[in-house]
Amino acid sequence: MDILEKKTFYNNLFDYYSMLLTDKQRMYFQAYYFDDLSLQEIASIHNVSRSAVHEQIQKTYVSLEHYEEKLGLLDKDNKRNELYEEYLDRNNPEIMELIEKLKNLE
Repeated sequence: MDILEKKTFYNNLFDYYSMLLTDKQRMYFQAYYFDDLSLQEIASIHNVSRSAVHEQIQKTYVSLEHYEEKLGLLDKDNKRNELYEEYLDRNNPEIMELIEKLKNLE
């Protein structure tokens, strides 16, 4: 997995499972991935060591992967979207309307 794929993967997992993480994990993850801060910058802001930030981010990866393994929300969403695309290609107005209704429920 290259850097961009890794970033996208963990950002997607974070969208689903962020509320299951600790406040510290959420804060460091957001600073690292969304604010594009370095580990040292995050450490300076929070008055902790760079290695402490690194450890928390590594724990966050493990937690996010664990939640996905157990709950599979990202995988289910990807499969659902694949099905939507497959049936949208059939140009059936009834199916297209149904898919739009399903998407609006999400």
